[in-house]
Amino acid sequence: MNVLLLGSGGREHALAWKISASPLLTKLYAAPGNPGIGRVAELVKLDVADHSTVAAFCQEKKIDLVVVGPEGPLVAGIADDLRAWGIRVFGPSKAAARLEGSKGFTKDLCAKFNIPTAAYGRFGDLASAKAYVEKVGAPIVIKADGLAAGKGVTIAMTFDEANAALEACFDGAFGAAGAEVVVEEYLNGEEASFFCLCDGATALPFGTAQDHKRVGDGDTGPNTGGMGAYSPAPVMTPEMTERTMREIIEPTMRGMANLGAPFAGILFAGLMITESGPKLIEYNTRFGDPECQVLMMRLKDDLLVLLNAAVDG
Repeated sequence: MNVLLLGSGGREHALAWKISASPLLTKLYAAPGNPGIGRVAELVKLDVADHSTVAAFCQEKKIDLVVVGPEGPLVAGIADDLRAWGIRVFGPSKAAARLEGSKGFTKDLCAKFNIPTAAYGRFGDLASAKAYVEKVGAPIVIKADGLAAGKGVTIAMTFDEANAALEACFDGAFGAAGAEVVVEEYLNGEEASFFCLCDGATALPFGTAQDHKRVGDGDTGPNTGGMGAYSPAPVMTPEMTERTMREIIEPTMRGMANLGAPFAGILFAGLMITESGPKLIEYNTRFGDPECQVLMMRLKDDLLVLLNAAVDG
């Protein structure tokens, strides 16, 4: 098989390393890749935002599978556009990628399909959001609705912190991603990352991890996309895994199918394990970074076989 991997981070390096070990692989390309990926793949200069250029490259090189690493291209609809050219893609459609592209969309999905999550409000203006914070109280969680590279979430312990986070969003700190905000109940518990491999109808548990989000030593400072990770997550016992599948993942799969956007790819649930059980914090629609790096180190199976199975159903 000829495979094209899109992305340039540690996540993509881990995926490239694992894909390169598959007996099914003939040639691995990566765009844009990085020097580490260049050890196991041929790096190509492609504008990933130009979907027609990517499609033309795939046709020229007879690419059998495109693996999309980061969330940006998925939310922009690259999977749909490549499929329209007859190219096989591992990754969700633009409609399904709304699970990550809009936190408000995901919260509304949870409300509609009874998926346990924090109480919330959605706001498109500063005054309404501040009024909600005043009503609910602190601590409280402020989230930019759109993609913000893992930096659009503020856990505000005081009213001043909450109002400052809201002002930053509506003042354009996150661009269009902060034009709408989600304000959430603060949940007590232990966070965990839960990954499932999905084919549009079925979801199978893939692995668990926990990451270190805050930028500073001693778990201090603002959140990031992740400073490090380990796997598995001890808090995800067999019982908690079963509950997460039954209460969160399976209703999500049914809900997305019901909305006409069946989910295929990697579904990454950010969870809070509370005294009453698992609650969904947010969804990502691709492998996490840095979590993917520790998941690939543990995976004993042929990743390319698994990706093909998810694509083919």
